[in-house]
Amino acid sequence: MKRPRIVLLVITAITLIALVISWPTIPIKFNLGPLKVDTVLSHPEIDFSIFGLRIQRDLEPKLGLDLQGGIDLTLRADVSELSVDERDEALISAKEIIERRVNSLGVAEPIVQTSKIGDEYRIIVQLPGVEDLEEAKNLVGQTAKLEFREFEKEEDAISFTTTFQPAPNLENTIATGVDGTDLRKATVDFQQSGGQNQAESGPVVNFQLKGESADKFSELTRRLIEKPLIVFLDEEPISAPTVQSEISDSGIISGLSADEAKRLAIQLNAGALPVKSIEIIQERFIEATLGQQSVNQSLIAGAIGLLIVGAFMVAFYGFWGVLASVALTIYSLIVFAIFKSVPVTLTLSGIAGFILSVGMAVDANILIFERMKEELRAGKTKVQAVEIGFSRAWNSIRDSNVSSLITSAILFWFGTGSVKGFALALGIGILVSMFTAIVITRNFLRFIYRN
Repeated sequence: MKRPRIVLLVITAITLIALVISWPTIPIKFNLGPLKVDTVLSHPEIDFSIFGLRIQRDLEPKLGLDLQGGIDLTLRADVSELSVDERDEALISAKEIIERRVNSLGVAEPIVQTSKIGDEYRIIVQLPGVEDLEEAKNLVGQTAKLEFREFEKEEDAISFTTTFQPAPNLENTIATGVDGTDLRKATVDFQQSGGQNQAESGPVVNFQLKGESADKFSELTRRLIEKPLIVFLDEEPISAPTVQSEISDSGIISGLSADEAKRLAIQLNAGALPVKSIEIIQERFIEATLGQQSVNQSLIAGAIGLLIVGAFMVAFYGFWGVLASVALTIYSLIVFAIFKSVPVTLTLSGIAGFILSVGMAVDANILIFERMKEELRAGKTKVQAVEIGFSRAWNSIRDSNVSSLITSAILFWFGTGSVKGFALALGIGILVSMFTAIVITRNFLRFIYRN
């Protein structure tokens, strides 16, 4: 880094971008004689496409259940009628169904997780912003309903095989008499291209029927050759494959991507491996006022922490401390901009992780400044002290931060809920703190002492 001016311009650009993203929504309204202002000063929104991938963000901070308020449910799935090998798969399928139902509510950043405690199989559901407890309980407390349907009108079936229109729904389809109770199991497989009447190579879903249902399914598929057989889950169509040949005890669904095949297998298993019942064993409603109070207290605590840390740095290191405080402010802007851009769902534990990373950011500056003091006492010039001090402090900073990152990764991988939020916020804070200490503070000092 022989050109601190250029690096300083880059740092300024990054800071301005972070400031624009982090800027809160502020209404401005006043009258000064003929001048009337009534507007809202807010951050921009991200909406663009790159390589066919659309990236859209409103850049509003996403608040978790403990800050926004909402509903927290713990469900117990009764899988006693399934074999031990099938229970985990049935729990994953039940989780998939609950996620589909929750998304139909339009809930922002819902959390649906599975958990196993002893012999109990549980599903944890967190719905930020939802206030109707009874509606949420009715939505997630039902077992999945899987059924196979066909178009009621012949012309609709023929049209769908060529134009995919009309879209299947409960009004234009009729029941076939085959449902989830007739399905034994579905698995994802990979099919190689082969001889005549075989689909192209790629991911497929293999499904097996129960012995007593084979004849019924055979008759159905024989009648629907070259016509769609529509799979409905919770009265919503999830797949509409065209029947290529008669199917009795097993068949495949092809023409899917790897992700589509995996998801379809899970959805089919939701009906094939149904849990006996889903019981709500714990329910908790968190008021939004309590969440807002927690947000305000967290912001106050964070502001006080930044001020105290800044005062400490200025008191002990003088001008260097001022530069470190400026770098710390830039650090806060960048971290919050990342939280809003990703976006990261903020919880109380996540805010705690961010505040903890502030202390670690200052710790790196302290190591650097103490090394610089040693070099100055040894007779080095200020420019030499900057370069040598940063170089010698780097090993300690790297090792301490890498060990903290490893801890964050372990917490994120094995943790759930608030533990994951804490680990993610801490990890992002550590990475940005290394950038601000090694790049921003260092180039501030280079620019000042060389000029």
